[in-house]
Amino acid sequence: MTDDRKLRVSKIRNGTVIDHITGGQALNVLAILGIDGTSGDSVSVAMNMPSDRLGKKDIVKVEGRELSQDEVDVLSLIAPAASINIVREFEVVEKARVERPSMVEGVLECPNHNCISTEDEPVQSRFAVVDDGVRCEYCDTIIRDDLPAHILAE
Repeated sequence: MTDDRKLRVSKIRNGTVIDHITGGQALNVLAILGIDGTSGDSVSVAMNMPSDRLGKKDIVKVEGRELSQDEVDVLSLIAPAASINIVREFEVVEKARVERPSMVEGVLECPNHNCISTEDEPVQSRFAVVDDGVRCEYCDTIIRDDLPAHILAE
């Protein structure tokens, strides 16, 4: 076996492996998942690995955690080619590719401070997924860059 084919990160017993993340986006994936090093989650990250499909890819392994559909929906916005592998007892029991939703609700904060979905209003944020980002359904503000900065804290 050549050095390029050796396992670089050990298998996880239970949790989620996010593969085929666009190269350089792993840290944004961690931000989406709320992983900042203080959560106690056991996480493995591989960045800029060779990939036939993407050229370079990132991989994130999170021990002891399966992603919610909201997390997968937001993840799909920055890693549209990603695959989600659910691991139980060291075996992949479920594998799926992310799909971009047409709408995300309650997971992003509108950057427009005058939007009804911000501050003290009891209105959940709602964004349409468009070709060049996400568009607020209330004020039409479009977020094109730095999507992780607009993720609502849990």
